[in-house]
Amino acid sequence: MPASWAAWLVVVASGWLLRSRAYAIYRAVTLGLQVLIASALVRYFAWAFPVVAYLEAMVFVSSLVLIRPRLRGLAYRALVSVPAAFFGAGTLLAWPWAIVAAFGVTPHGAWIPYVFAAIGIVQSLTTREEATDVVVADGEHVEGLRRHTGGALRVERPLQVLQITDPHLGPFMSVARLRRICERAVARAPDLVVLTGDFLTMESHERPDLLAAALAPLKALEGRTFACLGNHDHEALDTVQQALAAAGVKLLVDQAAEVVTPAGAVQILGFDFVWRGRAEHLARVTAAHPRKAGALRLLLLHDPSAFHHLPAGEGDLVLSGHTHGGQVGFVSLGLPWTLMRAFVSAPDHGLWARGVDRLYVHRGTGHYGFPLRLGVPSEESVLRVHAGTLATAAA
Repeated sequence: MPASWAAWLVVVASGWLLRSRAYAIYRAVTLGLQVLIASALVRYFAWAFPVVAYLEAMVFVSSLVLIRPRLRGLAYRALVSVPAAFFGAGTLLAWPWAIVAAFGVTPHGAWIPYVFAAIGIVQSLTTREEATDVVVADGEHVEGLRRHTGGALRVERPLQVLQITDPHLGPFMSVARLRRICERAVARAPDLVVLTGDFLTMESHERPDLLAAALAPLKALEGRTFACLGNHDHEALDTVQQALAAAGVKLLVDQAAEVVTPAGAVQILGFDFVWRGRAEHLARVTAAHPRKAGALRLLLLHDPSAFHHLPAGEGDLVLSGHTHGGQVGFVSLGLPWTLMRAFVSAPDHGLWARGVDRLYVHRGTGHYGFPLRLGVPSEESVLRVHAGTLATAAA
């Protein structure tokens, strides 16, 4: 694979000279692994060499073009971005077969990772609508932090909240696709729409008009749409702020808002994203915005790993994203396990509880980082929130 190593050198050197040291190092590592694994397996795919050569080339073309990132059209995504993601992910998943081949053993079934990668491409390009019942403020106290079943309480008129998180406008989330997701959100007529951060990828940083166009349907629900910031939003804060304002979305940065819905009063508190001092940050913001009597307290907190720092009793329901649901796992098979949970203890997806506080981790509208989703589908969810104390108060 001399050509692949030559392409690796071109991408790394160009990234260093024309973009940044960090980008060059990132590509040096990821593409280096790609070439090592592909080199071990390529002779077993001689029967498909023209296809393999094209796919390998697209991995390097995509990496080279991202030195000057911008959102590109359908033809480029179909011919370059998607093939690069497919082959890049499939090759990374093939590392066990590459190890077998390195010891001189024929790696039978080396095509299997690429079948999974093809499934992942389909899951990365589709989103399914869901409705989930969540019980909060019912007095149940849960020791520690753990997954929660959701509770049996049902009220006559639950609060309906539609969450959009981590759309990551880019190769897999076009303006048209995100706009259709927003149109479906409006058509479902929820009481509230909340957007919990990470709107962009490096391709979409410089164009607030693109994100604004994608979010434009939410303007129909102005006064009922609220957002908080994610970690990637600080990479292009002006772009995010301008787009949200154009779409009539109220951005809450360590701020609170109150809204009266058909299900009752709701106090919404949105947190900024911080890497350090999370416990102090959450304590300070919650203290500055105390509970409002008779209102459901809804917190927007991008990263669910911060949930365990939240002062006890402050969040009837905390809505998060960030994890993309774990992104790789067995959720599609009805099992909760994800690869993320094999390495960290933070909540990955679904409903969690700690004390009387509840956390819902949305699986994400889009994805970023690892080239695709696999076994963890993206989500368009309406949460039907059944609030026990509010129901009692109303009665």
